[in-house]
Amino acid sequence: MIIDTLKRHAGLAILAAAMCALAAPTIAETPAPAPPAAPAPHIRGVIKSITADTVTVRAQHGKPVAIKLTSAWGVTVLKAVDVSAIQTGSFIGTTTVEHEGRPGRSLEVHVFPPGMKMGQGHYPWDLKPHSMMTNGDVGKVATGPKGRTIEVSYPGGMRTILVPANVAVVQITLGTRAMVKPGMQVFIIPSKGADGTLTTDRIAIGENGAAPPM
Repeated sequence: MIIDTLKRHAGLAILAAAMCALAAPTIAETPAPAPPAAPAPHIRGVIKSITADTVTVRAQHGKPVAIKLTSAWGVTVLKAVDVSAIQTGSFIGTTTVEHEGRPGRSLEVHVFPPGMKMGQGHYPWDLKPHSMMTNGDVGKVATGPKGRTIEVSYPGGMRTILVPANVAVVQITLGTRAMVKPGMQVFIIPSKGADGTLTTDRIAIGENGAAPPM
């Protein structure tokens, strides 16, 4: 997130203008704030082209999308790992489909590096209709005939989630810009400006050309 630096201005002209405004018989109404831009959708698809400051992605559903790259943009590689990487004390994110009265069923799991925690909570996600994202600390882990059942806690809540044996489990690792090329499958969480421009500081790719599972 970019925080604009506030600058202070001083001078007789500004002071005089302020005094005149205070002395005026009428007070101008404060303009209503502009409505916030709609959240940007997550971008999943294949890179069509990439330059120093823009990546164009042929999205899974829709037309090619151009996304501006910040000057400090980086690359995340999602490396496939064994389900045993999900351990008590791990911090994970998992997309789930919820079923009333039953544990959420995981569609994918991404394991964060030790010491990294972000996006904590349980909130709507757009991988599948009605899917949710849960990011939190892993508590109890139990293995059963249908897969691995885990407890994931986050500020204000805890959920029990079933991770089926065939679900993709990936470790989040760092990559380099040179790894990002046309034809690669990517996952991008962009920000959306008031003018509709999409911008990102990170591109996620799968290992050896695999599609990022989230």
